Amino acid sequence: MGTLGITMKIMPSSPDADLEEIEQEIGALIQEKGGKNTKYSEEPIAFGLKAIIAFFELPETANADKLEEEISQIIDVNSVQTTDMRRLL
Repeated sequence: MGTLGITMKIMPSSPDADLEEIEQEIGALIQEKGGKNTKYSEEPIAFGLKAIIAFFELPETANADKLEEEISQIIDVNSVQTTDMRRLL
């Protein structure tokens, strides 16, 4: 069984959204799916809005599309996009 390295870009619904709270909820979902080594960064977009860039490892057997859908259900999350997915050695 291999491991995937996944990068997702999560857009909050407004500049006032609590990014730390969103990151905690994302981390809980990732751990629930067997993921680990989650790292976050923020990318300025415009007018104070910042996107969350999340990188994490996930077992190949996990459903990354389902995880993306579950993250999009978090309150204050406007959209989720998987920007990179590759197999780790």
